[in-house]
Amino acid sequence: MPEQASSPRISPLLPPYDPQTEASLRKWMPAGAEVEPLKLFRTLNVHADLASRMRALGAGILGHGLIEPHERELLILRTCARAGAEYEWGVHVPAFAKPLGFSDEQLAASAIGDSQDPAWSEADAELVALADELHDTASVSEGLWAKLALRFSEQQLLELLVIAGWYRLLAYVINAVGIEREPWAARFP
Repeated sequence: MPEQASSPRISPLLPPYDPQTEASLRKWMPAGAEVEPLKLFRTLNVHADLASRMRALGAGILGHGLIEPHERELLILRTCARAGAEYEWGVHVPAFAKPLGFSDEQLAASAIGDSQDPAWSEADAELVALADELHDTASVSEGLWAKLALRFSEQQLLELLVIAGWYRLLAYVINAVGIEREPWAARFP
């Protein structure tokens, strides 16, 4: 695995924000969020036009998808872990995974286990395998695709691929730029 940036190569925007930046950053955050906009969002907003185009997809994945939240989060956690994006994995653990009931064993397995880990149900193991195959080959084997197609529609299968791809894209940005973790975020086990 290539060396990751040890400090931010692009610094996140800092308050006070101009009104347009403030409005853009608030759109990235959940309504009523009491924490500072995430460093990832403040870094992306260095290129405000690009950030505005990215936000629609990110918000759609988290808020308007066809994939059940547990399944979505498992795929996100595993994708981030395989790509070495501790920042994003660590944000998703307290913000999404813990509230969805992920156990400590499942969280650890998402980062350091594999699809055969006893923490996973058969259905969850298939999603871990999906993240792993996409990471390793940028494709999905016939056998795994057939299993997934038994329980997911074509629309959902496309969405699973886009979820994994989106979080791989974020891992590129996080790792290459060296975005520092949020103080409240979880750490890899």
